[in-house]
Parts: sequence; structure tokens; C-alpha cells
Amino acid sequence: MKFFQIAVLLLLPFCAFAQQPQSEEEIAKQMRENIEKLLERYEEVLELDDSQIFYADSILTHNTECKVEEVKKMQKSGVNSMDLYERVMDKWDEETYNAFRRILDDEQWEKYLKTGAGKAQKAREKKSAKSRK
Repeated sequence: MKFFQIAVLLLLPFCAFAQQPQSEEEIAKQMRENIEKLLERYEEVLELDDSQIFYADSILTHNTECKVEEVKKMQKSGVNSMDLYERVMDKWDEETYNAFRRILDDEQWEKYLKTGAGKAQKAREKKSAKSRK
């Protein structure tokens, strides 16, 4: 499974338009499972050392939790615009992208970009440029 697909899975339980509500425990459990899958894949493909695994886990956990909290606040305030939800997701994906750049060496970074992170970054830049016009 590509990294981008796994990253998308991190948000599925929190989607504003989810068909059936989940408990806080179910959301937290699914989020943790998805982060673990992504970490396993990163460890294998990027050949992360122990400290990088620790940092990657911290980054993914923190940014995913922040993303979820922001989405929850938007849901509670009645936001219906998918564009606004996408902006929140893009903001936190950008934070993750930048944080990973700081923990990966150049060779790992090139591998990371090839996992789909590079394409996702270009898509975020394109959306951002389009919204500024």
C-alpha cells in the first residue's frame, strides 16, 4: 500500500461526512493502528533508525491529533464546506512534510518523496497557488 493511501486512512474515521459516528475510543484506536502501519512502512522503506522512528511516531501522532481536534471543532460549529476541511488536512500534512525533512537524511528524503509525499506536496502547492488567485 502506498504511503499516501495509508496517510489518507489516518483521517477516514474523522471525516466530516462519515456515515456512522464512532466513539472517542474507537477513533483513538483506529488512529493509533493507522499510525503504526505507516511507521512500519517508513521503517522498512526509509530504513529509519530508532531515534528517527521515535520522532516519526511523535510527529505523526501530534499532527494527526491536531488535525482531528481542528476537524471536530469545525464539525461542532456546523462547517459544511469540504474545501475548509481540505485546508485543515493540507495544513497538517504540510507540517508533517516539513517535520520529516528535519529528521531524514538526504537519501531517506529522496525515498520519502518517491513514496507519494512529493506528489502530495506538489498538489498542496498547486491548490494553494490556485486559492491565492
